[in-house]
Amino acid sequence: MARYKDAQCRVCRREGCKLFLKGDRCYTDKCGISRRNYAPGDHGQKKAKLSEYGTQLREKQKTRYYYGVGEVQFRKYFKMASNKKGVTGENLLQILESRLDNVVYRLGYGASRSQARQLVNHGQFVVNGKKVNIPSYLVKVGDVIEVRESKKENATIKANVEANSIRPVPAWLEKDNEKLSGKVIRLASREDIDIPIEEHLIVELYSK
Repeated sequence: MARYKDAQCRVCRREGCKLFLKGDRCYTDKCGISRRNYAPGDHGQKKAKLSEYGTQLREKQKTRYYYGVGEVQFRKYFKMASNKKGVTGENLLQILESRLDNVVYRLGYGASRSQARQLVNHGQFVVNGKKVNIPSYLVKVGDVIEVRESKKENATIKANVEANSIRPVPAWLEKDNEKLSGKVIRLASREDIDIPIEEHLIVELYSK
């Protein structure tokens, strides 16, 4: 799957909001949005009026970048959400929140979702006692996500745990700091998701 590998701050500037792609840096004055709050490029400072389609497209792209998901996979998630009972937009966000890399980030073991994805890729975590190195793995209610015993002294994870000790853990997750583990006590609801996404625009885009 192709993945955007250029400067991440450009993405935030393009979408006009912080996507927290670079972890702690996003909370400092070094953040690209803080320094240059306009779109990148020669014509970035010109405010172009978006069409209805453009607004919907930008919302979809913003959501993709938040979770680090490619276009093909995002369409797959939308199809899954459409086939589930309930509100399609909320189902889509619930699926995205259930990704293992997002859960690792939410538990504070990754400084950003991209770092959490890398840690999962490198086999640093187990789910219900079994090593899982697939960032897109979707967790279920009752799943226990834990740092592998041999990786509990990993300097990056330890630093993240210490730095993120104040970061609130979502109500749908339960964290055990001593065991470096977390448990999915229920799936995320719309009220649990603190990301400023207007999911109805994504539904409208794909419903055309």
